[in-house]
Amino acid sequence: MESFDIAVIGAGAAGMMCAAVAGQLGRHVVLIDHSQRLAEKIRISGGGRCNFTNLYAGPANYLSANPHFCRSALARYTPRDFMALLRRHHVTWHEKHKGQLFCNESSDAVINVLKSECDAGRVAWRTPLSVEQVRQDAEGRFMLDTNGGPITARALVIATGGLSIPKIGATDFAFRLAKQFGHKLIDTRPALVPLTFAAADWAPFAALSGVSLEVRLATGNKKTGAQFEEDLLLTHRGLSGPGVLQISSYWQPGEPIHINLLPNQDAVAALLEAKSGTRRQIANLLSEWVPQRLAHVWLETHQIPAEARVADLPDKALRRIGEALSRWTLTPNGTEGYRKAEVTRGGVDTRDLSSTTMMSARAPGLYFIGEAVDVTGWLGGYNFQWAWASGVAAGQAAAEYVRGA
Repeated sequence: MESFDIAVIGAGAAGMMCAAVAGQLGRHVVLIDHSQRLAEKIRISGGGRCNFTNLYAGPANYLSANPHFCRSALARYTPRDFMALLRRHHVTWHEKHKGQLFCNESSDAVINVLKSECDAGRVAWRTPLSVEQVRQDAEGRFMLDTNGGPITARALVIATGGLSIPKIGATDFAFRLAKQFGHKLIDTRPALVPLTFAAADWAPFAALSGVSLEVRLATGNKKTGAQFEEDLLLTHRGLSGPGVLQISSYWQPGEPIHINLLPNQDAVAALLEAKSGTRRQIANLLSEWVPQRLAHVWLETHQIPAEARVADLPDKALRRIGEALSRWTLTPNGTEGYRKAEVTRGGVDTRDLSSTTMMSARAPGLYFIGEAVDVTGWLGGYNFQWAWASGVAAGQAAAEYVRGA
């Protein structure tokens, strides 16, 4: 039987950060993962360059049933702190869009930094190793039955993530273990995920797969909804692209989404102005504003003759066209599911966790961090920042807990 101060299950972004912090505080830490390849989510992030944080990450960029929970950890470990860590390891980066930071080289640079930090803390690696059962004895120690033999630890950190992208190893381990120890779960669903439509409804647009443009998307109401101005990508099954991934986290089944195809102009005013200054067909005019193929299909689905001349259309008709361009309403029938979702919304209910330490109120010495908990960030580096911040909070707290035990 192996014995440690702290066992961390899940060698991804949050788990490696947590293990490194606790190890460098002098604790005997073991990091366990069921996969041979570590941190695959880091590896595939940002097209292989890892969008490792966002300069503007703050509580407003996260969704949770307990929205203030993330505030403490994010305030104590900021994007600047992670940037300083990368700088110490001579990793360079660039800002791509709206505060999103990417490695200049590959995602492996971030993984190597975390590995080096774990090695500096003398963290013991146990990979691949499957944890089959967890229990807590009368003295509060955690007993882990694994396929490589038993492991005991004074504190246990769960960093196994959510359900998204099962092909790289995602499982429901964290949720099963949380329920075992009496924790409630907030219903989980795919987030940052493409939206799909019924085949019959989407048939006119399926041939436009690959067409993209910048739009403004909105869904829900002022209290529970959101709007984003980002790129939209049409696919053969529905909609994707950064704007759609963002809005998907807020979209509720059965609700419509609203798309402003011309977010940077007043469509009604532009059409009325064009009426007196052109003899062009409406399709040709719209093709100056949106991709030509989309303009033609959009007019067809709205039963507007593509060959109609703008000058011949009544003002009432032009207003109707402009309003529809500014608020194209569609109702998805679902999403592409966990296989395409970048993250999982929902998870371990944070109302039974300490916002400063991530420790369970139901089992002293047990911690949940990263995507396993009900904190879901926007697209653009926010979820990695939560992984770093929650990992540091739990690493520091678990090290202190063990010292005082």
